[in-house]
Order: sequence, then C-alpha cells, then structure tokens
Amino acid sequence: MTDRIALVWHRRDLRVHDNPALNRAAVENTRVLGVFVVDPAIIDDPDTAPARVYYLRESVLELQRSYAERGGLLVVRLGEPAAVLAELATAVGATAVHFNDDVEPYARERDARVGAVLTARRVAVHAHPEILLHPADAVRTQQGQPYTVFTPFWRNWSVKPKPKPFAAPERLQSPACDPGHFPELAALGRPFAGALLVRPGERAAREQLDAVIAGILYRYGGERDLPAVAGTSQMGAHLKFGTVGIREVWLRTQQAWKAATSDEARASVAVYQQELGWREFYKYVLYHFPYVAEGPFRREFERFQWDDDEERFERWCRGETGYPLVDAAMRQLNTVSWMHNRLRMVVASFLTKDLLIDYRRGERYFMQKLVDGDLSANNGGWQWAASVGTDPKPLRIFNPSTQAERYDPEARYIRLWLPELAPADTRALLKVERFTPLERSRYGYPPPLVDHARQQQRFKERYRTLKDAQSADSS
Repeated sequence: MTDRIALVWHRRDLRVHDNPALNRAAVENTRVLGVFVVDPAIIDDPDTAPARVYYLRESVLELQRSYAERGGLLVVRLGEPAAVLAELATAVGATAVHFNDDVEPYARERDARVGAVLTARRVAVHAHPEILLHPADAVRTQQGQPYTVFTPFWRNWSVKPKPKPFAAPERLQSPACDPGHFPELAALGRPFAGALLVRPGERAAREQLDAVIAGILYRYGGERDLPAVAGTSQMGAHLKFGTVGIREVWLRTQQAWKAATSDEARASVAVYQQELGWREFYKYVLYHFPYVAEGPFRREFERFQWDDDEERFERWCRGETGYPLVDAAMRQLNTVSWMHNRLRMVVASFLTKDLLIDYRRGERYFMQKLVDGDLSANNGGWQWAASVGTDPKPLRIFNPSTQAERYDPEARYIRLWLPELAPADTRALLKVERFTPLERSRYGYPPPLVDHARQQQRFKERYRTLKDAQSADSS
C-alpha cells in the first residue's frame, strides 16, 4: 500500500471520538499527524477570556495524550495557521489536510486563506461538516431562503434525520516530527488563577455528558431556570471547544428520551433538545448573516439611542447595581467565569433596558469572562435580550424583582454570591422596593442604580421613536 500522510488540523474539535476529520483521515491514509496551531489572532484578542485559554491549553494537552495512547502524535505550533500548515505539510510529506468546519467570520476567512495556500502547494484540502448537526445551507424555507425566526427553523430542523457519531480510531501511526509545546499562559499574556465549575478535556466532557444523561436531563425542564439548583447541563464549554461532539450529545438525548419512564421525563429531554436547537440556530444565523457579529440583526437599530454612562456600566460589571439578583449573577461571572443561563438573560435585559447601554458592551464583557463564551450563542443571546435580533417579540423586558421572586424565592442564590447580605430579610432581597436605605446601609450595600419602571418606560419611548422614524423614512 502506498504510504499516504495527512495532517489533521484541530481547532474546535479537541477530541478523538465523534471527529469527522480525524475519522476520515485515519481511514484514507496510512499515517496521520495531528496539529494544533496556537493562533495569535485569537490568543491576543482582548476579548479572549483567560479562562478559555486555560481550558483550551489543558484540552490540547489531553488530546496529545489521547493521540499518544493510540500510537500517534499531535504537534503544537505557534504562528499563523496557513504558514504553519504549509511548512508542516512540506516537512513530513503530507498530501492532504483534514479539518472540521466553522461558521464564525474569522474562521471562514482563515480557512479560505489556508485552503488557498495549501492548494497552491498541491496539498489536498478536506473541510468536513462537523460543527452543526445539519450544514447551514441544508436548512432553508420553502422559498429557499435562510430562516430568521427560531420556531419555523426548529420545525424544519428537528424532523430531519440526525447524523450518527463517528468512531474514534483505535490505532494511529504518525510520521516523526518535533511535537513542540503549548506555551504557558503567562507567556501568552493570558495568566489564569481562577476557579472553574467544569474540568477541561475530552474525558471530563464525556463524564459530564454521562452525568447529564443519568439524572439532570430528566429534571431539566423543571430545574434549569433555578440558579440555586444544579439543574443545567454544564456542557457549554465542552461544546464550545468540541471536547464532545454534537452528534454524540444528540444521540445520547434520543436514547434518554426512549428510556424515559414518564411523560414529564420525556418532556424534560425535549426541552434540552430544543436548547441544542437554539445552539444550532444561532450558529446558522451567524453563517447566513455574518454582519451580526458586529451589529444588530435588525439594522435599523444601528440608530437606537443608547446611553454612554461609563460609571453605570462599570458598576454593572462589578455587580454593584443595587439589584441583588443582578449583582449576584455578575459576581458569579467574575468569580468562576460562568453564569447561569436564566441570569444571563436577566443581566443582559438590565444592562440594555434598565441602564440603556449598548448591548455590544455587555456582549464583549461576557466574552472577556466566560469559559464557555461562544461568538454565535453569546451574540444571539445579547441581541435577543436587547430586542435587536431575530426575536419576533421585541419588547420583552425582564423585571429583576419578578425574576428573583420566581426563580430564587428563598434568595439562596443571592446569599451565595452576596454573602454580605446573608442576614438580610428574604423579602427585601427579592423585591428591590422592600430593601430600605437603612437596611442597605447596615449591610454596606448600594442603593438601586436606577428605577426599573422609569427606565423601562424610557426604553419603550426610544423604541417607539425609532420605529416612527423608520415608518416615516419608508413612506
């Protein structure tokens, strides 16, 4: 058999199981060399959270061990991907490079550049559909247009047969090569000494998926919105970095649905599957409408009158707004690089609808902190909260007091992240109007930054003004 050597370029697929690029490369070639390129364009981006660089590094180191356990080699290089891959292909005599797709604007530009350089050197380039269960161009309206609203997208997407996971190669052979090393975080200018709620790497991802399937999934519908309860899947970082494959996650949920012993359990599984659908939808939107990475989906909102109040923004960032639920959520984000999903909506609504600050500032702050910060999901969530995205109900406004009373009725979450308020009356912690200035002073807690009802009205007035101007322009 002719000796055929291929490179497998890992990016957001830091695993050996359910990996289309690795699977095909191992089947079609006698020797495979895994490659991870530490890309300065990503690492040096000020919006790249140190927590994500830590998760990334640890996951790559584990992936190297997984290759070695199978007799193979994964090398790490620092540099511009096109130049690194071209040099490696020449050095080891590779005739092909396999990698899995991505939908983000930078990734698509980078991959096109890599493809052009490699093709010019007569190295075959194979990009595999991987990041979505269905390629973005495979889900369209009857008129052939991309969907812009989740519900009809979900109806179409959810009934399509889902692809099965790809098998992990049992053995790998690799050409001899200097393995290189992933620089220390301090050397990259991204030191991280914080605590995370999730462990990096493929093994941890698969163990977490097992835990989700074994119990959390069947309670998900009733517990996912309760921040004081461990009711969410904690799979966000694993899916962001591809330490677990989306095909495997979906298959496991299908198996769980079939194994469910009650209608309530099956309903909970369905709720989680729909959350996976939202993940797909936001990536789909980013693929078809890449301008959303920089501005609102509804472009008329480029003219919306946001306030530029630096002090209010900084107090929101620090968790010092005087609204306990908002502040507790921000303290959680700043401490463990993660925030409960329900509260991501609450604090985003507060920044945009109460403080009237441009959603892009909050979106960026999240990306600077979140271990699971993903451009499409973060962008889609912030545009949804700010009423500038694909959401067909534009004037949704979250009342922090109502949210606290409904989802943290005993103020357990609030007390966990605002320990200085532990002795305070629960009713005062839940409803801002009941938290008197005297009590706030006693606990060293600030007064409310704004009045929710007044600010809500201001947002609505600005929204109407913009819509009226739009109507006048079109008439």
